[in-house]
Amino acid sequence: MAPVVIQLSRHSPEIVSRVAVTAQHREMLDQVMMHFGLNKDHDLDIMKENQSLGDTTVRVLERLTPVLKQERPDIILVHGDTTTTAASALAAYYEKIPCGHVEAGLRTGDKYAPFPEEINRRIAGLISDIHFAPTARAKDNLLREGISEESVFVTGNTAIDALFMTVREDYVFRNEALKALRFGTWAGNDCPGSGCCDNQGCGRRANDEVRSIVVEVHRRENFGRGMENICQALAGIARQRRHDVRFLVSVHKNPNAREPVIRHLDGIDNVILFDPLAYPDYVNLINRAYFVVSDSGGIQEEAPAIGVPVVLCRAKTERPEAIEAGTVTLVGTDKALIMDTINDLLDNIERYRQMATAGSPFGDGRAAERIAGALLHWFGLSAERPEELETFW
Repeated sequence: MAPVVIQLSRHSPEIVSRVAVTAQHREMLDQVMMHFGLNKDHDLDIMKENQSLGDTTVRVLERLTPVLKQERPDIILVHGDTTTTAASALAAYYEKIPCGHVEAGLRTGDKYAPFPEEINRRIAGLISDIHFAPTARAKDNLLREGISEESVFVTGNTAIDALFMTVREDYVFRNEALKALRFGTWAGNDCPGSGCCDNQGCGRRANDEVRSIVVEVHRRENFGRGMENICQALAGIARQRRHDVRFLVSVHKNPNAREPVIRHLDGIDNVILFDPLAYPDYVNLINRAYFVVSDSGGIQEEAPAIGVPVVLCRAKTERPEAIEAGTVTLVGTDKALIMDTINDLLDNIERYRQMATAGSPFGDGRAAERIAGALLHWFGLSAERPEELETFW
């Protein structure tokens, strides 16, 4: 949401925004706010240890409702598919305040995959009065659900805006473990992609001596057997390929994700474990990765935008555009398939090149600009409907 807040500030006094944060991840929130130069007007501070989804919903309703009564905004904007997103939209509905949904229309069609995100975004979609869809596919999903076409704007995803604002080739990591690593470039005949030696894309993220694979796994639906399979697959490859691959693994705070990662991967000499990174470190690490192994939602958009393939450890995805574009390959949590896919990407330069150069279907870095234009149009401050992102998915 940070790019939207920044863009809206450029339209003052026509639009005046107030920022309310849930502090779902306090340390990460503070880092992001500082990075983008944002200030919070209301800190709901809803999170407590081992909080259930129901408790999260109740605390958002209890703490956001007084803020809405105080501010009486003309609209509330919510982002994505977290439980706080759904609860915030519900709080707005109870106060009869219009709601806008950023990243609207993503669907898998299975209410338990991903859980609870699929239902969270459906709730936000049902309540919202204006919908900012990242792609034409997402817009079509909304239209099939009976949402009026006039209320849907195809904008691209603001995550791409934030990414482009943050990634730098000369970036210096804050994390000490990453700062000590050497990241190089491909050169000459070893280059896996045409033009990349001219800084035009594929392959420049590989290390001179060893290729870096970034790993982030934390989905609720993978807790248990799924996490075990993923971690066993990664450990197997790490031990097989000690000399040409290193795994850089973000260890989630949730014990259900953290415990199997540490149990299977800690102590392997070409595996580096670290706590979740500050946003600038995170996206700049992705920019230096050979490819990513993850079950995350956002990584399916971020990595392809900078030419980094993704091996997706999920049964289903709400971003089928990435699969169709060829930037993401879906492997589920089958141990053998995960290992085969990773090894193939490491050994099959042609497949790697195809994925790394496929391009991103999720935006051009101007989503926040389009969202601001849509809001001006919705408020009647601009007569023309803003130009939408042209996508082929």
